[in-house]
Amino acid sequence: MNRETVVTEALDLLDEVGLETVSTRRLAKRLGVEQPSLYYHFRTKKDLLTAMAEAAMAPHAGAPLPSPEDDWREWFLENTRSFRRTLLMRRDGARLHAGSTPTSDLDRIRRKMAFLAASGVPERVAQMAMLAAGRFTVGCVLEEQADTGPKDGEDLPADIPVLDHESAFEAGLALILNGLEQRVRNAGAGAGEAVADVPGVIHRPGSE
Repeated sequence: MNRETVVTEALDLLDEVGLETVSTRRLAKRLGVEQPSLYYHFRTKKDLLTAMAEAAMAPHAGAPLPSPEDDWREWFLENTRSFRRTLLMRRDGARLHAGSTPTSDLDRIRRKMAFLAASGVPERVAQMAMLAAGRFTVGCVLEEQADTGPKDGEDLPADIPVLDHESAFEAGLALILNGLEQRVRNAGAGAGEAVADVPGVIHRPGSE
């Protein structure tokens, strides 16, 4: 029994019983070992859950990184959709992921940020946009996987629109992207004004 086997079986157990019921006792029984044997690989249950969260993100972590010729807007949308799809692959995937720190994915995150910066998105704005999109996605999937709301609009007032989970996600994602595009335009306009105000710089009409 190795660490990878333990994590794989733990994720299968998660799919069967849900995060609330996952325990080292159940996992040990599933693996056919004594519970203390698991501590050789994971000192605490939190360590196990962290490893599970990282492994569950494999489909998203393995997605192609952006290329310089990619449109940053389309990439931003697809990257967020990929994150959502991956969270939905596992039962309670959003709950498992929430609060985890993607330490093994830091290099990929830096390369994604570098792509956005090279595409004209100010670094700080890119960081906040990625954070906002990520947290929005986790929240959407939490709601979807909990699925405690009324079905097909029952008990909802007539003036409240009924949206399925995917439509609601796409609507919110579009709003995030629209806000990001506005911030990028504002940053570009500010840079142009700064250049125009520099002594000795000749601003010719139509040169924008």
